[in-house]
Formats: sequence, structure tokens, C-alpha cells
Amino acid sequence: MFTMASRLRLTRGQLIVRRSVMPQVCRCESCMCACSRVQVLSGRPVMCATRRSLRQLAQGSCYSLASTVTIRPKPCCSVCCGALGCGGLAAMPAQRPLGEGHLARPLLDVSRAELEVYARGQQLSWIEDPSNSDPRFSRNYLRHQLFPLLTARWPQAVNTLARTAGHLAEAQGLLDELAQLDVQAAQLPSEFPWLTLPSLVLAPLRDLSDARQRNALRYWLAPLTPLPDSEHWIGWNTLRDAKADAQPVWRLADGQLHRCNDRIWWVAAAWSEFSDTPLSWSRPQNPLQLPGNGQLYFSGHAPEGPLSIGYRQGGEVMEVPGRGRRDLKRLLNESAVPGFIRGRLPLLYQGSRLLAVANLARASIGQGDDWQLHWAPPTCDQGLS
Repeated sequence: MFTMASRLRLTRGQLIVRRSVMPQVCRCESCMCACSRVQVLSGRPVMCATRRSLRQLAQGSCYSLASTVTIRPKPCCSVCCGALGCGGLAAMPAQRPLGEGHLARPLLDVSRAELEVYARGQQLSWIEDPSNSDPRFSRNYLRHQLFPLLTARWPQAVNTLARTAGHLAEAQGLLDELAQLDVQAAQLPSEFPWLTLPSLVLAPLRDLSDARQRNALRYWLAPLTPLPDSEHWIGWNTLRDAKADAQPVWRLADGQLHRCNDRIWWVAAAWSEFSDTPLSWSRPQNPLQLPGNGQLYFSGHAPEGPLSIGYRQGGEVMEVPGRGRRDLKRLLNESAVPGFIRGRLPLLYQGSRLLAVANLARASIGQGDDWQLHWAPPTCDQGLS
């Protein structure tokens, strides 16, 4: 039992999360307890809501779950209920990132029976999760209905399935290593360094086989959005194979994948949540906060006022030194600005005169050595990705 004891010995400051733990069990000096209500969306599994809540709570902490060996084979047995890749069939890993922290399961190779023997021997108390006996949950159907049948016929079935899950986890690890190499090859700097949305160059991906493309995209998109099943990857093929001058969009659960200028961009659903109401800028010496759209500021001496900020409505025209009057649309095309960002680009007006487009020196009147208009789009923490 020495190994078991070493695994259960937690240092002060660590936080254990277990859905069966109640506050009264955590009244020891070295154990912290945080209770959080979880909102379960209609039609979504309870554990999805729990995982979402844990990600929000994780702030550099390590969460430990008391999952045992009997948990690991469940995804293998659940394959008949839905399409699962190696990652799904491999069940839960012993450790993985969780938000800004980590999630650990140090007892995955320990059986529930062994854990109970140890707990009784150490005179530990625990509370059973009442949902563990509810047959409506698939995990309980597997535990109480399917596993007894399997072990009656094949006594080593659970351990065998657990080993299979381990092999699949190893295979998924190798796929992730390959995907990481492929993604790194496509993460070349864009010509718009101020646009910090996740993006990849399309050409290196095109050189890969279809299966390897999907593997790289799954790895890249996994932290950003739930992924489609194997039957719905036609959206990627359509985006990849569209004509060079097209700007196709692949809509996913939590956002959209755009293709612009032989580069793919991830745009989270929250990107559209901003106000395009015009704003006056009475103190241009100070940065201007744009509702839901980041911040504007000048470098150098700001032009004379009155200054205001607006957004594209269509048909804008501006005077460009040495070129005369030019349509704003043409200037944006010349700068190869991605289509999805054009409606969010702040426009600087001097009275009714269009003076400049933020971050685009060539689309301005007088913007140059004397002053520059800079736009810092919202960061990832503010909801863009």
C-alpha cells in the first residue's frame, strides 16, 4: 500500500475535485473546498457543463480526480453510441492541461476495490455520489449492466480494455506529435502583425495527405472549438479547394474558419459582438476605447479636430496624396486586408472627411512621418479566440 499512500499524499495548497466529495468531508486543516454551481445547457451532457466550469476555475492550480481503472474502458465500450477517434477511445489521460492549470488522475491504474480496501484500512470516510446508481447515465449502465456480463465471461476484460485504452492513448500521442510538426510548419508570420487571431498558411497544409491535414487541423482547432465528426469534414475540402480569389467560410460550433489570401484564420463567434456606433474623439492625445473592438491611439502629433471614429457603410471615398480620389474598397483590396476584418477596421474622420484607416498607412491623408493611427484589436482574453 506504499504506492497508494504516496499517491494520496497531497501537499498543502493542492485542490482535489471529485463530484462525490461534499463540504463536510473537507474539514481538515490541509484541505480546501470550493463549491460551484454548474449550469447545464438543455440537451448537453452534465459532464460537459462540469468540464466547462473547471476550465473557468483553473488559474494555475492542479485539480486531482479520483478516477480508477474501471473508468478507462468506458469509451471503448461506448464506441457503439457514436464515432470516436483514438483520443476518444483512449479514455481519460493521467494528466492534461485544464484552462491555465492542470488536471491529474493519479489513480487510473488502481481498481475501485483496491481503493476501498486502502480507505477502510486507513479509516477514511467518503460519501457516495448519488448519481452513481442512476441507470440513466451511460457510465452507470456500463458499470452496472455491461461490465458484470463482460467480466463473468472474460474475468480480465476490464484490465484488457484498460490496456487497449493505454495503447490508443499512446497512438494519439504520436498523432499529436506529428500534428504539432505540421502546424508549426504552417504557422508563418502574416503580413498583418497587429491581427493576432490564430492563423495558418494554407500551402504547407496542401502538401500533406488528406488524413494528415485533418490530423493537423484537429490538433490546431481542439482548444478553439468542438470538432465535427468524420462525416462533416466536407466543409474543410470546400474551403481548401475554393478558387484563389474566393473567400470561403467553414462554420464550426464556436466560430468560423475563413480563407483569405492563401491563409486560414480562426474567427471566434464572439468576434461579431461589437458596436459600430460612431464615436467622437475629443482628446486624441489619449487612447480611445472602442466598445467591443479594442483600442485606438496615435503615435506622433495627432491631426487637428474635430475627430471621430466610424466604420464602413459602403461607398466611402478618400483623397490619397499623389493618387487623387480612391474608393476605400479598392484601397483595402490593394492592401489585401482579409474580408472578415474590414467591417471592424476603425475609420478616422476629420469632420465629414475620411482621413485614415487604422493600421493602413497607404489608406490615409497625411498619415506618415508626422502621425500614425494604430488599432489594437481585442485580445484572446476579451473573446476573439
